[in-house]
Amino acid sequence: MSAVSDAFATADRALLVGYLPAGFPSVDAASDALVAMVSAGVDVVEVGLPYSDPVLDGPTIATAVEHALRAGTGVDEVLATVGAVAATGAPSLVMTYWNPVERRGPARFAAELAAAGGNGVILPDLPVEESDDWLAAAGREGLDTVFVVAPSSTDERLRRVTDRCTGFVYASAVMGVTGARDQVGRAAADLVARVRGVSSLPVGVGLGVSTPAQAEQVAEFADAVIVGSAFVRRLLDAADIDAGVTAVAELAGDLATGVRAAGRRAGVPAGPGR
Repeated sequence: MSAVSDAFATADRALLVGYLPAGFPSVDAASDALVAMVSAGVDVVEVGLPYSDPVLDGPTIATAVEHALRAGTGVDEVLATVGAVAATGAPSLVMTYWNPVERRGPARFAAELAAAGGNGVILPDLPVEESDDWLAAAGREGLDTVFVVAPSSTDERLRRVTDRCTGFVYASAVMGVTGARDQVGRAAADLVARVRGVSSLPVGVGLGVSTPAQAEQVAEFADAVIVGSAFVRRLLDAADIDAGVTAVAELAGDLATGVRAAGRRAGVPAGPGR
């Protein structure tokens, strides 16, 4: 069992997954912020690999990624950040577009990630039909591969994608109705239910959560609450690096409180497929 799978299997509640891009506001500061987030209650870490064409990122994350790229952040700096997280004992995955992995070489990337203490990758833009080389390399190194599904995915597509996932499934949904980002809409819960209809893997939900109340709502129906932009925004708005690290730690603690308030759902066992 992988470290990511073990985290889900041993928890009797939803997990809190926190994301930051490596290299923002600096390599050391990103590492410090992620370590502080773990200390404050983040269960699993996503380390973003900055990429020059982040077509799936929102404006907040794109701004941070651009800053990291201007500072020269690349795969080596991402691996160093993974190493800092690994020292905490928390599982970590690299969130990356496929192009940087392909340029590095799947086998080399997988080996280096495993050597750094990483536990897997999230690949939002790699079609599962083209994933054989990566999955073989990841399997040799014991890495999980998480693919992303959306409300627009057909049931057949959900089955095809989840069949190739390990660790968990990343469900990308939206918050509330069009134009609103202050409440959890039905799309996310419906997507989780559909994924569970075709897979026994845990399902993590990313949809713009930024408050403890939202985290609690998502934790009532999902196996993990994934938060990225809210953490990045705290760093963007901070007066200096120390203030930013303090701010993301405070947010992590607040969100962890929300996730834990949901507790274990009645009659549903903890762990994968719950």
